[in-house]
Amino acid sequence: MTTETVTTNPTSDSPLPDGDPRATFARAVALAGSVICAVRPDQLDDPTPCGDKDVRALLGHLVEVLNRVAVIGRGEDPFGAAPPPPAADEAWLATWHQTAHEVRAAWSDPAALVRIVILPWSQVSGAETLGHYGNELTVHTWDLAMATGQQPAWDEQVVSVAFDAIRRILPATDRAAAIAAAAQSMPPERRNFPPPFAEAVDVSPDAPLIDRLVAFNGRDPRRS
Repeated sequence: MTTETVTTNPTSDSPLPDGDPRATFARAVALAGSVICAVRPDQLDDPTPCGDKDVRALLGHLVEVLNRVAVIGRGEDPFGAAPPPPAADEAWLATWHQTAHEVRAAWSDPAALVRIVILPWSQVSGAETLGHYGNELTVHTWDLAMATGQQPAWDEQVVSVAFDAIRRILPATDRAAAIAAAAQSMPPERRNFPPPFAEAVDVSPDAPLIDRLVAFNGRDPRRS
């Protein structure tokens, strides 16, 4: 992939304070971009820890996740539009950066942080929703790194925020039942989505934070 300048703050042209969830999410975006940048063309058909997705499909899913965050920031229905078309193999990084700029614009108004976002598994503020998607983005960045032989320098704050966010909405076990119960309080169009979360994997409480995060999301870091 062609090396490009990574935008570290896709939410504002001015620096945001560290406690702002947009700043934390921007750091997750920047790390994902650095991992995408290092993917080689000959790795695109390789398997990943993310179900049956190969590297190419996982890149597409990462862009889809980031696009969904932009849609949410604009106050639109994140499940109401078709996902963006897949990028050409040589354009994944450019597509990632373009979508990151769309996130920056969509979340530039602080009102997006307090707007209630209704998802199939939660009904919380925009700020909390950024934490949920920061979790998904970080876990899929790990998937991509493992599939392509990379060892990123994980941002402990980003990982910690993601871990806190996912533990607020999910138990470690019986997740399908928990999501089904939560769905009963959602509007009808938000029900009947298949649970997107596997059961947690047991790891040592002394394991690195990134290992504990991906294990809680259903990956086994010992098999990476």
